[in-house]
Amino acid sequence: MKLKCHPIVGYALLTLAFTGPRLQAQGVDVTAHVVVHDKDSKGSAHKSNPDAADVVVWLTPMQPDPRPASTGHPGPFRLAQKDKMFKPHLLVVPRGSSVDFPNEDPFFHNVFSLFNGKRFDLGLYESGTSRAVRFDREGVSYIFCNIHPEMGAVVLALGTPYYAVSTAGGAVGIRDVPPGNYRLHIWSEAAKSVNPVDAEKVVQVGTAPVHIGEITMEGVTDPMENHKNKFNDDYHPSHNTPY
Repeated sequence: MKLKCHPIVGYALLTLAFTGPRLQAQGVDVTAHVVVHDKDSKGSAHKSNPDAADVVVWLTPMQPDPRPASTGHPGPFRLAQKDKMFKPHLLVVPRGSSVDFPNEDPFFHNVFSLFNGKRFDLGLYESGTSRAVRFDREGVSYIFCNIHPEMGAVVLALGTPYYAVSTAGGAVGIRDVPPGNYRLHIWSEAAKSVNPVDAEKVVQVGTAPVHIGEITMEGVTDPMENHKNKFNDDYHPSHNTPY
């Protein structure tokens, strides 16, 4: 006997087939506001510099998460060398991502990172060429050029897709976070958290948007100042070289 499917029932099943997975994957926005205080010569904090850009805030699930770290952040990723600068200065990537390092200057560069995070040395390579590095472990990698001491950048590899970088005004917005409990993490090249509780804070996410509140930080010494070359030596001063 041949079964007949009522048109309305068939339409309802088709609708569920298309909307069900998407509804299940939907999450909410988690927001925060970063405030960075300067330190005066006596060590006390004050708000003379309100710039709170480039603070990375991320959430690590405290329960199994089937979503890969690349969800919402698929790349491609590149850290270009142009005008004796890395562009962008800060690059946040999912763990396991490959980052291209194209040389867009008319002279050689030697990109390396021999400190925390991913350790590598790309050697000398000329203008118009590119080399790549796979950041297969979580952590902060400070990137330098062995020829030009003024060049520096940061690659932060994360094992979670739930992260955001603050604006100059300190606004942070992490999109599409599913319900659950998360550990809060904060990182900045130029500041540290004033409240040690922030590093251990658990954020509970439900079906409504979550505002974490204010994250207060204070300025620190730039870790990229006075760095060594790849041989752990001081850079030799250049004398009227074209590069």
